[in-house]
Amino acid sequence: MTHSIHTVLQLSAWFIALLWFWKAITAAFGLRRVPNLTEPKYDLHPPGNPSLTVTVPARNEAEKVAACLQSLLDQQYPNLRIIAVNDRSTDSTGAIMDALALQHPNKLTVLHITELPTGWLGKTHAMALAAKHAISLHHPDYLLFTDADILFHPDAIRLALAQAVVTQADHFVLLPTAIIKSWGEGMLISYLQIMGLWAVRTWRVADPKALRDAVGVGAFNLLRTPVYQQLGGFEALRMEIVEDLALGSHVKQQGLRQRIATGPGLVRVHWHSGIAGIINGMMKNLFAICRYNPAIVLLSCLWITAFCIAPAIFLTLSQTRIPAILAVATIVFLYVLSSRQSRVSPIYAVLFPVSAALIAYSILRSTITTLKQGGVTWRGTFYPLADLRKKPTTSH
Repeated sequence: MTHSIHTVLQLSAWFIALLWFWKAITAAFGLRRVPNLTEPKYDLHPPGNPSLTVTVPARNEAEKVAACLQSLLDQQYPNLRIIAVNDRSTDSTGAIMDALALQHPNKLTVLHITELPTGWLGKTHAMALAAKHAISLHHPDYLLFTDADILFHPDAIRLALAQAVVTQADHFVLLPTAIIKSWGEGMLISYLQIMGLWAVRTWRVADPKALRDAVGVGAFNLLRTPVYQQLGGFEALRMEIVEDLALGSHVKQQGLRQRIATGPGLVRVHWHSGIAGIINGMMKNLFAICRYNPAIVLLSCLWITAFCIAPAIFLTLSQTRIPAILAVATIVFLYVLSSRQSRVSPIYAVLFPVSAALIAYSILRSTITTLKQGGVTWRGTFYPLADLRKKPTTSH
């Protein structure tokens, strides 16, 4: 190699290493400020005993919906109602919901959707319908939006609602704990958690000036009912594939109070089975996260290559080995730091470059497939790309 190429490689390796080091320093201090609701000091009851309605949309979730609803029915918080929505299921989801509702008629209501109106995604429509029903029937102080595959610890809602009230949150997110059933799942999920530190500085979510640090999680989006109405509900997000992220961004852009907390084991989810399951599960999301913009896709893949794959390559070159060691050590440290909250073993750090390559592949696959098909198939319905790119109107 020529001297100029050596210099470029060295500068690139040091630049990447120092950015990783800075991320580790800021995360090490910042994550301490994110409340962990399993700590004794957060073991509180919600002041004022506010009412809350949980909405659970489900399509073909017969294997998981009973466990989800039962975990909600077992919550140690009395002022709670549940609305489960059977969104055009072709399996026994609706029957399972109805059977549970017969056993708990005062706590669980089931809605059945047989047709999807034009201009709606199935999930956003189901959540909007449930919220409308909840507001007219129960008049709740808070609305909690979750998914049909989530498992709740009996104290989860009590602890989260108490923290939301105490911090005067308009929108409160409790980060879920991943259930890991294979090394492939652990590898990809732990990688995505590290990448999440670049996407959102969770310790700055509560800062109204940190507009890019907005968070929304489909497993646990808790909103004050007046705030949900002020935002236009899911009517304003009816064609958003990643509606949870869009909701979080919408809240932050409106200058509303957003809060976040962790709580290992309080809210649990088994995302998908194995590497193939996770990659296939992200098919509809990744191009959407890139705003259906191929330029953002390209930049994302270049960033992953430079910051996640290149350090491993730099380890093999004598002139870049020192900064590469710093980068890799920093990445391992972030895995250890993340594991304290996620409960995912940091051992998966050794597969960091492999995980990065798989995620870059997934982004490209999502983009190419969506462009080739001209849209996305989700929950049994095909949505043209032109419709997904449109901004919704405010009419119902």
